[in-house]
Amino acid sequence: MSGGENTGIYHPPVKRSITIAGHQTSISLEPLFWNRLRIAAEERGLPLNALVAQIDVERMEADDPPGLAGAIRLWLMDQYQRPGIAGEA
Repeated sequence: MSGGENTGIYHPPVKRSITIAGHQTSISLEPLFWNRLRIAAEERGLPLNALVAQIDVERMEADDPPGLAGAIRLWLMDQYQRPGIAGEA
């Protein structure tokens, strides 16, 4: 790959407000992760905030839970590593 072909993925995080369990919170993710999260929510027939709320509950079950933005990135990586899940052809 020559230089510059994938420079669109290198974008700083974008902060967005999400309501989880009736509470507003801000999450900073790179646009690539926001896009994949939106796709994952659509595939599950869920609003984005509902999927984030599910990820939030799952992360809190961990022995040493990461921050919410990190948990979202980890959840997305886990989903996209599974065969036949989350947008694979």
